[in-house]
This record gives sequence, C-alpha cells and structure tokens, in this order.
Amino acid sequence: MSDSQIQHAIARLVPEGSRVLDLGCGDGALLEHLQRERGCSGYGVELDDANVLACVQRGVNVLQLNLDQGLKVFDDQSFDVVLQIDTLQHLRNAEVMLRETARVGKIGIVAFPNFAHWFNRLSVLRGRMPVTKRLPYQWYDTPNIRVGTLADFAELARKNQLDILDSFGLQDGEVVRWLPNLRAGTAVFKLQRR
Repeated sequence: MSDSQIQHAIARLVPEGSRVLDLGCGDGALLEHLQRERGCSGYGVELDDANVLACVQRGVNVLQLNLDQGLKVFDDQSFDVVLQIDTLQHLRNAEVMLRETARVGKIGIVAFPNFAHWFNRLSVLRGRMPVTKRLPYQWYDTPNIRVGTLADFAELARKNQLDILDSFGLQDGEVVRWLPNLRAGTAVFKLQRR
C-alpha cells in the first residue's frame, strides 16, 4: 500500500474544516491534502530538517519539535483531530505520546504497520524478520523502535482510558474490517478520551 493510499484512507476519517495537528508529518503531504480537499487548518510537527523545508515549500504550517519531549506547547483539546500516521513505532515514549494525542485533540487517529499481518507471521515462522512495503527495512537498519499489532494497540488504548471509535486495517488500498489483524499490513484507529 502506497503512502498516498494510506493518506487518502486517513483523510476520509478527518471531518471537513477540522483544526488538525499532524505529528511526525513528514513532508506535509497529508496536511496539504487535508487543507486543499477538506478545508482543514492546523500544524504539522516534524524533526527532520529536509521534511520541515518540504512542508514550508508546500505551504504547510510546521513546527520543528522532538516528539519524544512531549506536546507541552499545546493546551488541552486545542485541536479537533491529532494524527499519528507511521509515527508511534518510532517514538521512545509511545504510551506517553498516545495519552498526549488524546489530551491535545478531541479525536486521535493513529496508523502504524501491523506486525501481525499474515505475511509477517509467515516470515517469522521461517525464522526471518519480515521485509515488506510497510516494513521495508532489514532488522538491523530499521528506524522502528518497536512493532505492534491491532490487538496490541486496542489493549493499550483501553489501558489508557481511550475509547476506540473505529478501527480497521488497510491492505492494497482497501479497507479491511474482517480479520484485520491477520489480513492487513496497516492498522488504523480513531479514538478519544473517555
């Protein structure tokens, strides 16, 4: 599944006209799409210099912050939607950042590579770490600090008093609702604080 397909699937979850905070926004493509197609406003948060420059060139408001230091610069409920798309697996404080996402946003949308996808399971059964479009690195050079599954994330959300409003998988550009933990390479959750 391409980044563009993931972005379009995520964009459909964001209500039109929302004030959005995109954590780990990369080059700003998703936020630019939300501004142009859904009338959203907001900010991206990114650490990488080249990505910050790309955001500026796209006309996306961006703050250069290290997410491992938290979101103290934002007040409670200051955004309608907080996005964490392919960010959570790179953070040292993933659980803290999940709680921060729910604190600063009325709704949080989180997406990450699903390690329980059948192909990944098969790779591990063969004694090898998986290398896929969603997990394209070898075990020794991956930027991912951790891997997770739909089932793991659902448990983490409940542990942190978060209500799951929707969850599904994405595979080959399609939404997967039947057995997504097995059949989808990407996990997607829409959640809010209780």
